Amino acid sequence: MARVEVKGISKDYAGGVRAVKNANFTVEDQEFVVLVGPSGCGKTTTLRMIAGLEEISEGELYIDGELMNNIPSKDRNIAMVFQNYALYPHMTVYDNMAFGLHMRKVEKPEIYRRVHEAARILDIEPYLHRNPNALSGGQRQRVAVGRAIVRNPKVFLFDEPLSNLDAKLRVQMRAELSDLHLRLDATMIYVTHDQVEAMTMANKIVVMKDGKIQQTGNPLELYDYPANKFVAGFIGSPPMNFLTVKVIEKNGKLMLNGVSFELAPAPEHLESLKKYLGKEVLFGIRPEDLVFAKRPQPENNIGVKITVVEPLGSEIHLWLTTTTQPLLAKVQHRYKFRVGDMLNFVPYMNKARYFDKESEWSLLENDGMPAVEAIQTAAQAAR
Repeated sequence: MARVEVKGISKDYAGGVRAVKNANFTVEDQEFVVLVGPSGCGKTTTLRMIAGLEEISEGELYIDGELMNNIPSKDRNIAMVFQNYALYPHMTVYDNMAFGLHMRKVEKPEIYRRVHEAARILDIEPYLHRNPNALSGGQRQRVAVGRAIVRNPKVFLFDEPLSNLDAKLRVQMRAELSDLHLRLDATMIYVTHDQVEAMTMANKIVVMKDGKIQQTGNPLELYDYPANKFVAGFIGSPPMNFLTVKVIEKNGKLMLNGVSFELAPAPEHLESLKKYLGKEVLFGIRPEDLVFAKRPQPENNIGVKITVVEPLGSEIHLWLTTTTQPLLAKVQHRYKFRVGDMLNFVPYMNKARYFDKESEWSLLENDGMPAVEAIQTAAQAAR
């Protein structure tokens, strides 16, 4: 397989539109990397530049150490699986999978061997003589993947391949693609807007927004140490809560004032927060890190009112509000929560994240990049 290096690539369109801005990341040999972000963030454009379907305006792309900028797509030894499968409706499954090999003048016995081997791996051998319109969505997706496998490419590229499947089948196909990655020892780059897909499948995640890479790391690094508010809110389901608090000093201690509540920061966060004494910051806490309390607690108590109750079986999502700010809690207690009830929650303060209100980069030194460097980088990018 192959190592892919993306070095400062950008994509410009007519009218001065820059869809991708100075993207830098490396996909190691046999690594599964997911590009994730909202619609229009530049992830598919980045994938298409790697595939050779879009010209690179600036920067360099290397596959196995070879510069690819001017190499045609057909000569890059990559295989791409598209969102709409792109199967030929008048051809059988076998012919769909074999078509690319026929075009490359591969011998018929070798085509037969590769197609049947891929079909066995994907469990679609019984369907080789059917046409695509006689298959389910999941089976068609397997055929599209099989067409890529038979080529023995250096790199597999996936452009939102599960978007057209129903929720249950998406879960099944996520597991199958992860298993396929392990069995093939393949280098894979996968694009999705679904952060759950990214978290469950990737060795490394590249988070994008507005054409820029926000943070790169393994799933738990991004979940535990987000570099900025966007990553913190995008990675994790349900998303992180953000409350505006003011850093104050009270009785010789650093505290966080949220108008209707006060919180004492964890000791490991005090040094970073000292620089913001007298200023407002964003206090981030995940819904699962809010602990339900049956009665008001003497410290770090947040009093809230229920606005919406969402029972999900194994857990309950509670949409809440303080006197001024909304937040969401995830609880597993089977109490009879009702809209309008007044409740109390205590956050795990060691799990809290803090973000600069203007730049939205993390204030904590271990999150994504050092806080000072992060804020300077954000300021430079905004110019």
